[in-house]
Amino acid sequence: MSSRSPDDLRLVTPQYGPGARTGEEPEDPHELLHRARRLTAEGHPSAGGAWERAATALRRAGGAITPGDHGDALDATALDCRGRAGTAAGPLFSRAAELHERAGRRGKALVSRARALLSAPEPGATACAGLAELGERATALHAAGQATAAETATVLLLRCRARADLLDTGPDPAAEAAALRRDLAALIAFAGPHRAAPAVRDALAEARTLLGRVHAAEDPAAALAPLRAAVADRLAEGRPWQAVESTLLLAGVLRATGAHPEAAALLRAALGTPATAGALRSADRARLCLALARTLAAAGGGTDGDERVALLADAVRHADAVAGDSGLSTLARLALGIARAEQGRWREASAALREALSGLADDGDDDETARVRARAWLAYCALCLGRPDRAARDFARAAAEVRRWADRRHGAALSHLTAHALHAAGSPEKAARAYERAADLWRSADEHAAAARSLRARARRIRELWGADAAEVVEREALREAARGLPGGGDGDGDGAADDARGWLRRLPEPYGPPGRHQVNVYGEVGGAGSEPSGRRRPEERRVSRVRGCE
Repeated sequence: MSSRSPDDLRLVTPQYGPGARTGEEPEDPHELLHRARRLTAEGHPSAGGAWERAATALRRAGGAITPGDHGDALDATALDCRGRAGTAAGPLFSRAAELHERAGRRGKALVSRARALLSAPEPGATACAGLAELGERATALHAAGQATAAETATVLLLRCRARADLLDTGPDPAAEAAALRRDLAALIAFAGPHRAAPAVRDALAEARTLLGRVHAAEDPAAALAPLRAAVADRLAEGRPWQAVESTLLLAGVLRATGAHPEAAALLRAALGTPATAGALRSADRARLCLALARTLAAAGGGTDGDERVALLADAVRHADAVAGDSGLSTLARLALGIARAEQGRWREASAALREALSGLADDGDDDETARVRARAWLAYCALCLGRPDRAARDFARAAAEVRRWADRRHGAALSHLTAHALHAAGSPEKAARAYERAADLWRSADEHAAAARSLRARARRIRELWGADAAEVVEREALREAARGLPGGGDGDGDGAADDARGWLRRLPEPYGPPGRHQVNVYGEVGGAGSEPSGRRRPEERRVSRVRGCE
């Protein structure tokens, strides 16, 4: 194959659903080539593998793939490069652009060059400038009849996507978001008259998805219409694999607006259709399972906890099938472990949480909040299983890590739990010191009633160790703190019982959240909708991390 470099078409991702060989596929290389072209036109996740099989069959038959087909093959392969394989996408898109130029496909070449720019590890202002130039060239080519409406719309869309990813970094994000919404509306107006072409309908659906995402940060209700239209367009085309991102975003917005039943129905439909089941990537199925489990948890009330646990177990299974993406598996195991702990299945929960911690240790994109949450819930399970010594160690390690966070309440709560576990383990002196640390942290957070509670617990330990006189000093301090707090806020015995621990642990910040207000997390929520970000350190103090399955 004269135009084929040795490694170009070997950088394929694992096959998904119908992309794997079934024994019923044609052996004729030209039929395989026709199938690869069809899957590429549909944007099917199996297109990259189909091109590899077609190219191999052609080579064995003594034929050669044309530069244009070779460019399409590299585009399809690059689009499937996810997780750690994502670094290969940029060079593949660049090589595809060269092949499209050689084949006289100037519009397609611009699309591949735009995708190469967007595939950079951290596409910033330079990439945006390059995309703006490509957009101008695409518009000029379209006016001259040398680029299709689909190619032009795709280049303009990719520029909009890059701008959306940078919204939180500019001096005036609100003004830039408004400008981006106007440009997306103009793009939709440009593409509308050409929607008879499937590729234009794809660009329209993606533009509406992006418009919904940009709306969601400021006005979730305004995001519903474009997202619903995007999902409807994708499903009407019979391409459920392309509807996943808009489905997740729509479900996230519905959760943010309190429409939990509609969100659950949407996600169940995406997971439950027979056509969908075989066509989705494993990472997409894992995300849909995670999002549905999150929706059921948010709905509360009569929600069946067993269904939620089953969904999370499915999420783990699908995430494990994604090569080079341990972050998604870790998140799924963490969620599964917590769900089992809330059901009282301590041993099963501990196993999942230990696996999550192990995954965090192996993951280059480690997330501190995920590690803290896993360790704290593992400690809670140990406490409930009658292993307070182990619980104390894990609570202490989690407490030490969160003391660097801007929100001191998490460190205070975990220090209090450490003290409770130390007391249960028969170490009253260590417990007394840990209660003192907790009280100091509560004070620094202006949580005086909680500080009083920790001090009362410290007084009891001191009474056991050194008698009533020493304890009375601490009790007076507790009274002073209680007087500074809200009336009744310091009531309770202060020992940190297991049920109290679970109120506290649920308030730990969400792991793997989006890095900015306009970014999307793995559940399809914009800016972490539905999560509690107050425990995070300030953006300048923490390293941004993402779940790679959400790229």
